Amino acid sequence: MSDLLLDINLQQLPDDYFKGEWHVANRVLNRNDPGSPMAQATRFVLKADQLEAQAPAAGLSQTGNWAVMRDEILNRPYLSFELPTEATRALVTRLRRSADGLNSQLNLYFSSGMEMQLDRA
Repeated sequence: MSDLLLDINLQQLPDDYFKGEWHVANRVLNRNDPGSPMAQATRFVLKADQLEAQAPAAGLSQTGNWAVMRDEILNRPYLSFELPTEATRALVTRLRRSADGLNSQLNLYFSSGMEMQLDRA
């Protein structure tokens, strides 16, 4: 991604910024099960309330739901993911976007300890 990306204030972030097609750029599993759908996915499609997690190499694709939640004190965004075989949530630790909004980078920290960087272009 060659465009200059700007940090977005997470407390004032519109939920629509999460929608779209995201590709996994980097992942650190930590304690997460390496065989879980979220750990194997290479692409996520977030639209309306629907989530599609795709892992072409493993022949795995699951459809479920996702939602944005915010903590009451700091208004930090969390993403809640529900797939048929896995339910988890992740704290949004960083979101960066290009000035035109066409390129984005999303960093997530999952309750399992997994860390993931997603790119959208």
